Amino acid sequence: MIQIIDIELLVPFENHPFKERSGIEQQELTESIKENGLLEPIIARPFPAGKYEIISGHRRVEACKALGITSIPVTIKELTKDEAIVQMVDSNIHREHILPSEKAFAYKMKLEALKHQGKTYGQVVHKSRDNISDTESGRNVQRYIRLTYLIPELLRLVDEERIAFTPAVEISYLSEYEQRTLLDQIEFTDATPSLSQAQRLRKFSEQGKYSTDVVFAVLCEEKPNQKEQVRFMEEDIRKYFPKNYTKSDMQKTIISLLEKWQKQRERNRRDER
Repeated sequence: MIQIIDIELLVPFENHPFKERSGIEQQELTESIKENGLLEPIIARPFPAGKYEIISGHRRVEACKALGITSIPVTIKELTKDEAIVQMVDSNIHREHILPSEKAFAYKMKLEALKHQGKTYGQVVHKSRDNISDTESGRNVQRYIRLTYLIPELLRLVDEERIAFTPAVEISYLSEYEQRTLLDQIEFTDATPSLSQAQRLRKFSEQGKYSTDVVFAVLCEEKPNQKEQVRFMEEDIRKYFPKNYTKSDMQKTIISLLEKWQKQRERNRRDER
């Protein structure tokens, strides 16, 4: 059932894991709605006090608010909390750009909702994991859920692609204290663990041999596939970007400008011939 709803009556889904985008992606979405209107209704369910809880369309709602739109079409669905969680995850998990942390907490929420619905298939949890995603194996879903055991600072490094996915899964088995020790040494050495290093750190932890000196020694090892990197200090380039740009937005913009520069150089070379 589609209704035209006052945008102020729409509230975000409680504890939904998908972060707001405030950089290029959100600007492009806002421009699209400005030019073409809202092409697809928001999906929501009835909420107390005459409000509606958004299931799908959080970013579109924010874009409409930025454009001053006061009423939008909404598909109203009568769903239980667990049914809403499952649909909220399924509606958002296939976004073009989704962070590992978003996928991790989304899969965890959906798994818990399915368990509440009695869909654990005889309480065999790994079987219910196989029903979480139609594109990933139950084993990979389990790996993503492991990321929810990382402290926020390390999870942020995973989102920023400074720590790869598989090493992050191994690190997630460390205690909070051990993870904070690792974070301190990552900042001190300006290095992040490879998969083999993360596996060894986990083994040191299991053997009771984990210490600051051990972490320092492991991170200082030269990695076989280590490549020289070009690094910019954020404070040196931040002034050239809008305040709401994330590190990912800045990186995409720099790459885009370099690509345009390269094309201009190729045109200049052709003109000189």
